[in-house]
Amino acid sequence: MRVVFLQDVAGVAQGGDVKEVKNGFARNYLIPKNFAVPATHNELQRVRQYSEQAERTRLRLLQDMRELSETLNGTRIDVEMRAGASGQLYGSVTNAIIADRLSEMSDREIDRRGIEIVEPIRQLGSFGVNVRLHPEVQTQIEVLVYPTGTTADDWLASLEEAEEPAEGESESAEATGASEEPTNESGESEEDNPSDAS
Repeated sequence: MRVVFLQDVAGVAQGGDVKEVKNGFARNYLIPKNFAVPATHNELQRVRQYSEQAERTRLRLLQDMRELSETLNGTRIDVEMRAGASGQLYGSVTNAIIADRLSEMSDREIDRRGIEIVEPIRQLGSFGVNVRLHPEVQTQIEVLVYPTGTTADDWLASLEEAEEPAEGESESAEATGASEEPTNESGESEEDNPSDAS
């Protein structure tokens, strides 16, 4: 069936296009959803009008997505998950979960296919995730996966506390190592170090 597209249909056609499509696709999907109309003489006369209208809609959508991108850029999404002592999750954080959280936060429908994670997240921690809102618009968010039984902020604070003593110890170890180096000029200590490492 030959149809005139009234608006853009991703991966199929743009508004104003005249295309031959399968009868079932036209009758069961395109026409009932007002994406297209049969290509009658009258409708073919309006092709230019449909094309201009689709272009305006496209530009409005692009502007809208740019504004949403600025709003979401750098946003942190908190996801509470059950995890073992090693930080391994019982389950995983998928692009669908992230899309749902973003949709709730922005009051907009976010397509899960736009959440660019190579594979589901299966560890506790903080992860940078790229979000493609539109073919020409993308933004970066942070996904914080924290264990059940605590809050995201409390868990972050406990991580920072755990890191501080470790940094202090490494600095003191470096300081003692630096003071010993000048006295270790004999070949013995240099030979000992590789054997200790192995």
